[in-house]
Amino acid sequence: MNSIIYNKSRNFAIRIIKLQKYLLCRQEKCISKQIMRSGTSIGANVREGTQAQSKADFVSKMSIALKEAHETDYWLDLLQATEYISQAEYASIHDDLVEIIKILTSIIITTKENSLAKQHARC
Repeated sequence: MNSIIYNKSRNFAIRIIKLQKYLLCRQEKCISKQIMRSGTSIGANVREGTQAQSKADFVSKMSIALKEAHETDYWLDLLQATEYISQAEYASIHDDLVEIIKILTSIIITTKENSLAKQHARC
């Protein structure tokens, strides 16, 4: 598997796993569980989308990945606001997440536009 979004979401998941280990050392269990679930789910849904049975299925998987990315953004914000992670740590991982959100948004929009154009071409 060698797509930009897959590689970025996989690398992000690895960072999230490492972040959870760090949080557990700091005795933070609640948010670490939440961010682990949502942060690793981004890549899982991207990977699942590569095996989609239709364009609609693909868009659905990418949309779920995008929702998980936004949820992860919320948890990161809380971790920074409660000082479990520093501003520098937050900025580093948040920049990666923003890039993933932009790519997913672009993929979803482009796929929908291409599907609509194809439908109009048939008419």
